[in-house]
Amino acid sequence: MQQLPALRRVPVQRRSAERLTRILDACAGLLDETGYDALSTREVARRAGVPIGSVYRFFTDKGAMVQALAHRNLAVYGDRITHRLAGDPAGGTDWRRAMDVVVDEYLAMKREVPGFALVEFTVPVPQGTREANHLVADRLLGLLAGPLGLDPADGALRTAFLVAVEAADALLQLAFRTDPAGDPAIVAEAKVLVRAYLSRYLD
Repeated sequence: MQQLPALRRVPVQRRSAERLTRILDACAGLLDETGYDALSTREVARRAGVPIGSVYRFFTDKGAMVQALAHRNLAVYGDRITHRLAGDPAGGTDWRRAMDVVVDEYLAMKREVPGFALVEFTVPVPQGTREANHLVADRLLGLLAGPLGLDPADGALRTAFLVAVEAADALLQLAFRTDPAGDPAIVAEAKVLVRAYLSRYLD
């Protein structure tokens, strides 16, 4: 398992890593059922089938646990994008197709991955909201830099990716507020907006 932030102890044995995975999986499922405010470490432990001490061995509180889940989501998101682009010979060199993959994989996770509808890439509380977009933008630029021949250290390009992520995030949040499955018309407009904006830097 990839090392996650906010861990009090990093698992070194397979059994410990599997226990951490069960804890995060239980946390994700409960978030869908109860929301963040009602989430409790005790119920997570019960759902995961581990002693409550196992939860506190890894996390100081539920906020740290959810933050670890959010970072796992970001890692999974990056892996899904990489896998999709690797399977599409043109997807790694055509930035417009790559951006479609970025949006499509976000939509797929929003619809399919437990807990993602609420957590995504950050803790769902005011002090954590949208700060993760900086991480997402840097991760996307890092993933696409090689295939697209971009310089990930270019300050203007990093700003452009952040603006694109912020704009797409706002529109996709609107799409899911309008339709629980994601309003297809708004999703399509989000893709148009991202392509039009990034064309100034990538064409």
